[in-house]
Amino acid sequence: MVISRATIAVTAAVAFAAAGTGAAFASDATSSTARATQECQPGTLKATTTQLGTEQAGMNHAGTFLKLTNTGNATCVLSGYAGLALEGSGHTALPTQTEHGDTYFATDPRPHDVTLQAGDSAYADLVWTHTGADTAAAHYLQISPTGGNAHSTVPFEQDVDNGDLSVTAWSDTPPAV
Repeated sequence: MVISRATIAVTAAVAFAAAGTGAAFASDATSSTARATQECQPGTLKATTTQLGTEQAGMNHAGTFLKLTNTGNATCVLSGYAGLALEGSGHTALPTQTEHGDTYFATDPRPHDVTLQAGDSAYADLVWTHTGADTAAAHYLQISPTGGNAHSTVPFEQDVDNGDLSVTAWSDTPPAV
């Protein structure tokens, strides 16, 4: 059997093209997997506070839940703690210190990946005291889903001692109180 150089060249070109197509399919599969598990982007997350039908009050402590909803169209992953800052009237910055971990009412689930499909929500427990000790008269709360600069600002009419807040890590279910 005689194989010409032209036959070898055509065979190599077809094999190379087929390999390139397979690589493109593999690359597309990898990209879609990466897109499905990308970090949640602040612009696709809506932060609110909610009681979820549970009152958190006792021994000069008060609390609420933070709720973070994926308003985007893609599934994303969130982990860690919310960044928080208090604002006074006119949205003036108030000194704020945030402690991550257990709160007076809930055990911290510790940072872990929370997968949010479109429309899903993540939760954290937020607690403060209100004894009147060097009170910060808050009117608003900045909530940064990932602790970066991007944030939502929500109404928060609370007296917060020393501007001290405690918050648990994000979780796919509200922390048990």
